Amino acid sequence: MVSLLKLAKITEQGVEFQSPHDNESTMLLTPEHSMSLQNSIGADIIMQLDDVVSSLTTGKRVEEAMYRSIRWLDRCINAHQKSDSQNLFAIIQGGLDINLRKKCVEEMILRDTPGYAIGGLSGGEEKDIFWRVVTLCTDLLPKNKPIYCMGIGYTEDLVVCSALGVDMYDCVFPTRTARFGNALTPKGSLNLKSVKFSKDFQPIEKDCDCVACKSYTRSYIHLQATKETVGCHLITLHNVAYQLRLMRNIRQAIIEDRFPLFVKQTFKDLFGNEEKYPVWAINALKSVNIDLLS
Repeated sequence: MVSLLKLAKITEQGVEFQSPHDNESTMLLTPEHSMSLQNSIGADIIMQLDDVVSSLTTGKRVEEAMYRSIRWLDRCINAHQKSDSQNLFAIIQGGLDINLRKKCVEEMILRDTPGYAIGGLSGGEEKDIFWRVVTLCTDLLPKNKPIYCMGIGYTEDLVVCSALGVDMYDCVFPTRTARFGNALTPKGSLNLKSVKFSKDFQPIEKDCDCVACKSYTRSYIHLQATKETVGCHLITLHNVAYQLRLMRNIRQAIIEDRFPLFVKQTFKDLFGNEEKYPVWAINALKSVNIDLLS
């Protein structure tokens, strides 16, 4: 609904998509059809159909989308056929408008879904506004249910949002950046298409147990990434493994009551010099009593 917005018409009934392959055929995606599709797939967590607008959109359209998302959630709940085995998450909308976000959270909590997602972010808004919307939502949402922030993938974003109270994420970033030859590591991204890796016989990341790191060198992946898609496939495997490990480490640090130290070490490894720390991240973490500069 965002990437194909030019081919979509959004009404109260649902979203009508025009085929990207011709100028004639259309498909109507309603809340009910969305539930039917997700019920047939059988995922543990399924999402309501929401009226999502770019985070940079302002005015009446943001309010319209927020209230429509609430109404569509009601339709999704009524159409959901497998509530005993599939967890339907509500999606909090409201753009960057604090009052709309508060109203949406209030309404979604009344529906008492198994979990809640924070939607409508990561669309180009300023990071200092982004984190304030995230923390507003996590402060208001129930503490005994999972909170999922949609479209979050950068290491620093995952760490900061976890500190603000988010539990889970999704993002195309680890796979999309792999297509350009970029491998994620605790010390930042490595562009393995660069010629400097042509004779580098280390794994992408020391001690990583993914298939790419256990079986191939940077040199081999460089060769493949510059000529064959298999190179990007290997980097994808590594990037997904890296992010899963990052989230496991975040969780373990919280359990062991050493999360602030973990955050500080992660930023030190990632950025090196404190002068390179993003100001928005410093402010966000300070709001939950983690001082990166102390």
